[in-house]
Amino acid sequence: VVYEQEGVFIHSSCGKNDDQDSLIAGILRVIEKENEVVVDWRPLDETLDTSNILCAGKDSSSVVEWTQTPKEKCSRGADRPSSYEAEWDMVTTVSFKKKPHSNGDATTHANGESKWSFLFSLTDLKSIKQNKEGMGWSYLVFCLKDDVKLPALHFHHGDSKPLIKCLEKHVALNESPHDERVLLVKTQKSLSQSFENLFDEPSYGLLQKWKKDPYIVTMGKFSKVTNYIVGSLRSSDPSNQRRPPSEMADFLNDTIPGLKINQQEEPGFEVITRIDLGKQPEVSRREPVSAEEWAKNMDSEGRILDVDYIKRLIFKGGLCHTLRKEAWKFLLGYFPWNSSKEERANLQKRKTDEYFRMKLQWKSVSEEQEKRNSRLRDYRSLIEKDVNRTDRTNKFYEGEDNPGLILLHDILMTYCMYDFDLGYVQGMSDLLSPVLYVMENEVDAFWCFVSYMDQMHQNFEEQMQGMKTQLIQLSHLLRLLDSGFCSYLESQDSGYLYFCFRWLLIRFKREFSFQDILRLWEVMWTELPCQNFHLLLCCAILESEKQQIMEKHYGFNEILKHINELSMKIDMENILCKAEAISMQMMNCKELPQTVSEILGIENSSVTPDSDTGEDESGAELSCPTSLYQSIPTPVIAANGTRDGAQPTAEMQSLAPA
Repeated sequence: VVYEQEGVFIHSSCGKNDDQDSLIAGILRVIEKENEVVVDWRPLDETLDTSNILCAGKDSSSVVEWTQTPKEKCSRGADRPSSYEAEWDMVTTVSFKKKPHSNGDATTHANGESKWSFLFSLTDLKSIKQNKEGMGWSYLVFCLKDDVKLPALHFHHGDSKPLIKCLEKHVALNESPHDERVLLVKTQKSLSQSFENLFDEPSYGLLQKWKKDPYIVTMGKFSKVTNYIVGSLRSSDPSNQRRPPSEMADFLNDTIPGLKINQQEEPGFEVITRIDLGKQPEVSRREPVSAEEWAKNMDSEGRILDVDYIKRLIFKGGLCHTLRKEAWKFLLGYFPWNSSKEERANLQKRKTDEYFRMKLQWKSVSEEQEKRNSRLRDYRSLIEKDVNRTDRTNKFYEGEDNPGLILLHDILMTYCMYDFDLGYVQGMSDLLSPVLYVMENEVDAFWCFVSYMDQMHQNFEEQMQGMKTQLIQLSHLLRLLDSGFCSYLESQDSGYLYFCFRWLLIRFKREFSFQDILRLWEVMWTELPCQNFHLLLCCAILESEKQQIMEKHYGFNEILKHINELSMKIDMENILCKAEAISMQMMNCKELPQTVSEILGIENSSVTPDSDTGEDESGAELSCPTSLYQSIPTPVIAANGTRDGAQPTAEMQSLAPA
């Protein structure tokens, strides 16, 4: 506790007449935790008796004689005068939906806390309104980032200046240019904090953490989160019944604005439940691309002869480890596919100079400068925390004073100079670690990471646009694949697919072993066989677990726990085969919905391979079942790995449409 003040009152507007307020005495604290700083106000007596509430005139600029109200019900807010200040309105911030509630008795919730109690993290604070009166007691109004105004706090014993000084140690406060009474919290990119002690908090704190930063919650252990979240969502429900999926979806929409969860009965939702995708084809995979195969596909100047062919090979089997250091630079876009060896050497030389110029920028910042640069301090602090716990069981990063850890730190700090607006967000170290492991070179790893972050950037932006889009797209794909399973998930409050958040955020990094991730990522980087193949991987995993989830009647808690416990237990090769089979199912479907076609990047205007006119019997244009391979020559992979120009093998045909 870094600040504590008694005699901080809430005026609840429960007086016996219009010129009186009911006063609820309480204690205000600022509590510094390892991961955050919270402001907590609660009544002195959680079991308030309205007969003992003190009343005062509403003119807060002058002290008046105290009186006691009779023990009676307070009149509801409908009778309050129009001049009543909006900032005194009461909002129950713990409610499921953020709606202002009518004023009334200081009743007690089922969890034992008065409804007047509130607690919030400073990362949620938007502004503070304070009175500038020269007489009387001072008061403050906290406004949160979701525009919820908390009840005004009146300091009857002392003033609010010590509180402001305390808060300024943790957040930057600037006077509003429009109202000198308002202190604005300086806008900064919300940074994910460490999460090691997240699960020691009460349910209310966890719910607030999820609403504040779903990154942290999902990066942690779902199995410990579920009971807290569900308990928080349902504790205030007097009937103690399950909330309908639409209401649970509203909660997620409050958390991630713009995330619309499609309920089956939602007007305008594209009905796709009757579409028959047919049986999933059998799919096999091949051995990783060998150094010999790679070399045979290069000319004398070091140019790739057939980019599409080599991508197909990588998609079907991945790469042998000795090739990754070179091939990943092409797959990630650091090296142009059509570049010669000499051109690539010149590019590396330029990029090396550019990298060390950026590195020098943060290396040359003095301690005095950094004291005046809170964002750089925050970035450095979070990077140091995350680096010290990233893949420490891997030999490349294990032990103290490991050079791999130093490189990981330096690359992430330099990326902050490259993209200072984004800076560093938790999860980015997970994306860099395998890249650095493969490259074993600071400069090459940095530029490959930059290219990877270009793909993943929206996942880490403050508005989480990338995560919104992917969750919505995944919902569309899963509904087409198995509408019955979707309906079951919705019936268990899980239709928003929250449990897939971590999969999407860091591309399955914590779901598979380190070596499996190397294989999985290089397959995804080929961008075959369609757009958003990673979403089909999600579908494949969920389809594999569907039977157990439905047969055992898993509810909200059990689904989250089960999905979380899949980590390190998923058969990567099997899931790749299943996801490829799903892609072939969808690309061969002649009635593919427009939404799904757009997600997978399939042109509806294209004709099917076995169609002469591109029209069915009714004259309607057919949806395209083709894959990205249709116009690509398909050289044969002989038993010895060479190409012989014969007809496509069954292996290559499995990549093409039926």
